[in-house]
Amino acid sequence: MKHLILISFLILGAFVFGQSKNEVIQQRIEFIAQDLEAEEVSLEDIFDVLNIYYDNPLNLNAATQEELQSLLLLNDFQINALLTWREEKGPFNTIFEIQEVEYWDLLTLENILPFVRVSKVEEKKSGNLKTYLQEGKVEAYFRFIRNIEDKAGYADVTDEEREQSSKYYWGDPNKLYSRIRYTHKNDLSIGVTMEKDPGEQLFGKKSPYGFDFYSAHAYYAGSKWLRKAVVGDYQIQVGQGLALWTGYGFSKTADATSARKNARGLRPYTSTDEVRFMRGAGVELGIKDFSLTTWASYKGVDGSVEMLDTLDSEEARMASSINMTGYHRTTSELERKNSLMELIYGANFKYEIRGFQIGITAVQQAYDALYQRSDQLMNKYQFAGKELLNLSADYSYIFRNVSLYGEVAQSRSSNAVAVIQGVTVAMGRRASITALYRNYPKDYHTFYAQGFGDGSNTNNESGLYLGGTFKLNKAWSLNSYVDFFKSPWLKFRVDSPSEGHEVFSQLKYRPSPRFETYLRVREKDKMINASGEYEGNIRPIERYKQRKYQLGLTADLGSGWKWRSRIDYVTDQRPSSGKQDGFALTQDLLYRHKTFPVEVSMRYAIYNTDSYETRVYAYEYNLENVFSIPAYFNKGSRAYLLLRYTFLNDRCDLWVRYAAFIYNQEDVLSSGPEEITGNVKSEVGVQLRVRF
Repeated sequence: MKHLILISFLILGAFVFGQSKNEVIQQRIEFIAQDLEAEEVSLEDIFDVLNIYYDNPLNLNAATQEELQSLLLLNDFQINALLTWREEKGPFNTIFEIQEVEYWDLLTLENILPFVRVSKVEEKKSGNLKTYLQEGKVEAYFRFIRNIEDKAGYADVTDEEREQSSKYYWGDPNKLYSRIRYTHKNDLSIGVTMEKDPGEQLFGKKSPYGFDFYSAHAYYAGSKWLRKAVVGDYQIQVGQGLALWTGYGFSKTADATSARKNARGLRPYTSTDEVRFMRGAGVELGIKDFSLTTWASYKGVDGSVEMLDTLDSEEARMASSINMTGYHRTTSELERKNSLMELIYGANFKYEIRGFQIGITAVQQAYDALYQRSDQLMNKYQFAGKELLNLSADYSYIFRNVSLYGEVAQSRSSNAVAVIQGVTVAMGRRASITALYRNYPKDYHTFYAQGFGDGSNTNNESGLYLGGTFKLNKAWSLNSYVDFFKSPWLKFRVDSPSEGHEVFSQLKYRPSPRFETYLRVREKDKMINASGEYEGNIRPIERYKQRKYQLGLTADLGSGWKWRSRIDYVTDQRPSSGKQDGFALTQDLLYRHKTFPVEVSMRYAIYNTDSYETRVYAYEYNLENVFSIPAYFNKGSRAYLLLRYTFLNDRCDLWVRYAAFIYNQEDVLSSGPEEITGNVKSEVGVQLRVRF
């Protein structure tokens, strides 16, 4: 039996290491993003983690629990079992031995193999300037993306017309990005990022300092008492995301038992999301099993601010909303830029040993103007004021085959208490089940939170989630979950308390690393405002049921070629519009060969949907660190071609991409400043990366 496992492992290793670095990381990113439904997502931080571990594989004989969690490829039981094995039996001699660790299997090894190694544990030495210069790496990115068709917002008008109207953009259609970053393994990072979105100016009247967005950081991960320190822009994640969580946080995915969030504490910020980050400084100090993380952030955000008719100078300004897009293209968008100053500071105290962790957190947030949402019934319980204090306590505990985790948080502005409690039970290597309960009151207030849930806001929702993963045999696996949820108050597009449920199931057949096919079914049964014209401010509510079916296939054709095929079918049933359907067929052809410097990614897709409600989202390959999941709707086709050329001894990479939508039944696309005359919407992108 052991000989068969060894042979399988050798075949697996040959297959994995036969792939290019870019292909390996893209596969992991695609798995994480495959269930997201957003045209643009920010996953740079995930890419950066995998990229660093690919270049500096994690030594499994010395890896900490936090480092293993940061891979986003292992569950709690696998991490705990590996740490337990090391404590009881000592270090691994070969990576082959990991197959014998409880809860580990060949698929797990395939997922992590490019990012880990097994070697002798060496005493960590303090770095000096010479070491950092010799071992450190510098990467520089230069990116250009542009829509080819003319949009109404770029019309040739005078500056006076642009000042008086928000129909016109101040800048050109080019999207520009540049980043230079120095990294030394996973303990030192110094970088600067610059970006200009389409429509924003570059060294113009409205942007005299060049790029619209600048970000910089210096990050150090040490040892003993100084564990982490960061200056500039950074992320911070604590608990289960109820009190504070910047960066992207996942909820329901195809991995039905991955409901728990693994907080990474302080991390350098390298993304281009212009809102969800901290700007200032943070530090993590530790003694043995205790750690204290404290931080402070002060930055401008884009608020809709107006002057109040009052004699009180301190309450003379009021913000009714915060713009999260980061766009500064038109006069109105530029007027909101950094109009509201935001101060956030706090601390997290944590005690952690293998298998057990408990932490408490306090987060204070303040604005320099009164924040109060518009006078609508939906906003009755929303935060109003200038200061907000959140307190939370979180824990996680693993005992044998049971993992418990949870968080309790309170917003002092309303004294509302939010709760999340989850449990995962592993039944050997073949099955695990998860149950998670959450209750976020309608008056729970927080700005930077991403608790598990059906909605995007961590409030006005309670629910029960049940999920399971089952390995039926070597080739077949099943992932399923059901989520019941309700909202006690009104929310966006739902003018009434509401309830609903979501059911998901995926059956996958994977007889070898070279072939995989799956069938995925998802049903959403929710409440929403009825469409049509109605009198009054409150719209009638209707229940809709949406089902999504997806059949996918991936086949390795040999000699570097890979073929992927996917069929999506969506049905949407609601009283106001009846039954609607949506269909999409995507075909991908990929070429990746480790000895050939050119990689090719091609797609052709056709789609036909009755409306935007039956749209289909499909993840697609893009320039490195650019992530897109476009929506297919109406009737038409989608195609793209991506080329990547590696040269100068792997020190330089050049990407060139062309992508286009062709709509069969439209003469005008989009509206307002984004309006395009014609039925084609296309873009071209070019990116150069230099490493030295």
